[in-house]
Amino acid sequence: MKIKHNHFNKSKICDKLITIGDNMKEEIKKKKKKNNKATFNLLEVIVIIVMTSLIVGVSTGIVVYNNYYEIDKKNNKGNTNYIKEIEAAYNNILNSYVEKVDESELTNAAIKGMYSYLGDPYTSYLDKDSTTNLMDRLNGEYKGIGVEITSTESGTMVMTVFDGSPASKAGIMVGDIITKVADNDVQNSTPSVVSNLIKSTNGTTTIEVLRGGVYKTLEINVEKVSIPSVSSNNFDGVGYIKITTFSNNTYEQFKTALSSLEKENIDSLVIDVRNNGGGFLNAAVDIAELFIEKGKNVYGLETKEKTEYYKDSTKESRKYKVGILLNSASASASEILAAALKESYGATLLGLTSYGKGTVQETSELETGGMIKYTTAYWLTPNGNKINNVGLKPDVEITGDYNDDMDYESDTQLLTAIKNMK
Repeated sequence: MKIKHNHFNKSKICDKLITIGDNMKEEIKKKKKKNNKATFNLLEVIVIIVMTSLIVGVSTGIVVYNNYYEIDKKNNKGNTNYIKEIEAAYNNILNSYVEKVDESELTNAAIKGMYSYLGDPYTSYLDKDSTTNLMDRLNGEYKGIGVEITSTESGTMVMTVFDGSPASKAGIMVGDIITKVADNDVQNSTPSVVSNLIKSTNGTTTIEVLRGGVYKTLEINVEKVSIPSVSSNNFDGVGYIKITTFSNNTYEQFKTALSSLEKENIDSLVIDVRNNGGGFLNAAVDIAELFIEKGKNVYGLETKEKTEYYKDSTKESRKYKVGILLNSASASASEILAAALKESYGATLLGLTSYGKGTVQETSELETGGMIKYTTAYWLTPNGNKINNVGLKPDVEITGDYNDDMDYESDTQLLTAIKNMK
């Protein structure tokens, strides 16, 4: 089997990718037992793009170091007798097992088993659907209608409607239960089935929803939708930018928001990465470079062979006060941005200790469309510190509950952070 390695060529060290892991949900539960100061939304959310089984907002990321090359059987360094045993076991199941076996699922199980044996929660296998879903979300745009949905006892429920999206224009509302897509009854279907039906539609379709006991049929366009990952506000001279994920278009959204705030003559800035579990590393690096002076370290990579640092190569920088608002679900790209701005810009860390995701993974794409990922290095802060399983400790601890649906007036952590930055 040939393995194709993904490549995203942008930075001089080679572009990086932070993908979403599956282990953080349980880890957060464990941390919450120890520290009840923070709460998290653990609902399984599916963005309408075939977003099967991704946990949005509570899952941690992994830093991925990518190259372009293929590995085939000629490059196999293992004992060929063991490979033959695996092949024999595979064929024995297909030929002799009493019931029909799905070869695709059997292959997935075999690959997952090998990576699970390593005992590393960040070394694992993603099947084709999971790989596609992950990349769609991180690309920051997708074919769909602009909603997030989740599975409930009543059916597939709309959790979020993106502003300006086809869903918003058609009148879909948060809390609606999707019962039909075109002529397909989806009352007993999973969110992934619903999302696949919507994505497979070209042009205009109809969606039936149940709202307040009344069924409504809405005509809606299925088109390319941009996923918003940045929001902003101005609190009497203290700028505020919230980053929910680091997708392919997050940097442009952030830069636009920052430019608008600076036109309002802000004196300081709070960057909120609470509940942000990762995304594309280059987005976090590009944002950091808006503030850090040229030549200063942004982050480092430590492998078995060497340690190498990525330095700011841009002319752009800023001088005003910056605070980074964190909690225990801030991970990976969020931590890289926070560490870079703290150690190379002098930013203040506010809130709670971050998650502590400091290992680096490489991804390889299989011919089947799946992806394998495995740990290859540690990432370091600009000063050479490792934060894996430790996290970033705040300069100013701010306790309090937080969830993504809070309004500003109810968000005591944010209000305290803004007060600290005046």
